[in-house]
Amino acid sequence: MKKKSLMLLILLMVSLVSFGCSKSNTLSDKGDISTSNNSSQKSPQNIKSNRQNNNSEGNNSQVNNSDNNNNSQSNTQNNAQNNSQQNQTTNEGNSQKKNGQYVICIDPGHQAKGDMSQEPIGPGATQTKFKVSWGTQGVATKTPEYELTLSASKILKTYLEQMGFKVIMTRESNDVNITNAERATFANKNNADLVIRIHADGSEDSSVNGASLHIPAQNGQYTSKIYPKSNQCAEIMMSSMKGAGFKVNNIFQRSDLTGFNWSEVPAVLVEMGYMSNPEEDQKMAQKSYQEKMMKSIAEATQRYFSQN
Repeated sequence: MKKKSLMLLILLMVSLVSFGCSKSNTLSDKGDISTSNNSSQKSPQNIKSNRQNNNSEGNNSQVNNSDNNNNSQSNTQNNAQNNSQQNQTTNEGNSQKKNGQYVICIDPGHQAKGDMSQEPIGPGATQTKFKVSWGTQGVATKTPEYELTLSASKILKTYLEQMGFKVIMTRESNDVNITNAERATFANKNNADLVIRIHADGSEDSSVNGASLHIPAQNGQYTSKIYPKSNQCAEIMMSSMKGAGFKVNNIFQRSDLTGFNWSEVPAVLVEMGYMSNPEEDQKMAQKSYQEKMMKSIAEATQRYFSQN
């Protein structure tokens, strides 16, 4: 009996020892696995933290994109509004100034009867020139220059008035006697903002053709102050006329023209073409040709005032 009890006690002790060793080994494996996970994976807290950081960057990106989109839409709307306002302002500004309409003086060159008496070439000048001549004549059409220039000038007047400008003319008929100095002072007294002088050219060489533009000389004794704006306007006119398909030979500075020397107003003299050239003479006699050229000049005038 004692022997059996002793045997049971031994077996019980062996079992307890075996159970303790088994539990110790199991905990050690988990510790190893946990360490392995820590070495190869981030903790749930770190993972969450990084996801929040990543999401935060993504949100920032979305917010920025949203802001950019909103800003882009806002800028687009603002630009559209600004462009619309600018276009409206520009269209109004083409013919309007702060104290009223811009005034354009059109001077149709020459007249039916010339006046060969003399007048000073400029204020206080001792040098004199003919007061006004009757101009040239079409080699093919026999149209006098003074008739052509008045016809074209009336067309130009209509275009400019349609654009909202106030237009005055030095003459509206052929049977007048107005000197070149008087034409210039007429524009001065009426506070004109620009003078457009319409002429046609002539040459002993019948092959010469094309329009040209003449402006007050930059270094002229009487014209230096009005040169800059005159030149600016002429440059715009030349571009507009060429764009409409007309040949424009050049812009020429003149210090010898009484009409420029007496002028206190920026001025451009347009030589429409050569009446001594049969083909060009016949073209200039056509109303459609005059309309096309005068329209290009009116559009140039409008652009000129939009820049000033």
